[in-house]
Amino acid sequence: MNRKKEAALRFRVSRSADGFTLIEILVVIVIIGLLASVVGPNIVGKLGGAKIKTAKLQIDDLGAALDLYYLEIGQYPSSEQGLTALIQAPSGVVGWQGPYLKKNTIPRDPWGHDYQYRAPGEHGAYDLWSLGADGKLGGEGDDADLQSWD
Repeated sequence: MNRKKEAALRFRVSRSADGFTLIEILVVIVIIGLLASVVGPNIVGKLGGAKIKTAKLQIDDLGAALDLYYLEIGQYPSSEQGLTALIQAPSGVVGWQGPYLKKNTIPRDPWGHDYQYRAPGEHGAYDLWSLGADGKLGGEGDDADLQSWD
């Protein structure tokens, strides 16, 4: 092979082994940014909906535990006894056979707040609710309260 061809071949090999150009990297970054702007809001929206569904399921589970407590004791825990009566026998209660929750702990709602409990309730034998993402009464969307009586 002559020297010119060898030099040209070495130049091509070393040129292709240098890596990516700045333009190529910028194009990839722009594409990733566009994908994130399209996919990101959809994922965030699904996350909020999942937390609402989780809170509803937890309220149902707590309601089932309260019903079991009622069947064994003959009344729901008072507001003073609270949901703690589902995992620890309240003083003076006869027939307690708990704990009534699988994990022996009272769950917090998906936003990290305690569930609210009142017995006797204003909407039934007991009222059980989550204050939503904002931790305050009322609200809309993720901030809306979730209740056992809905």
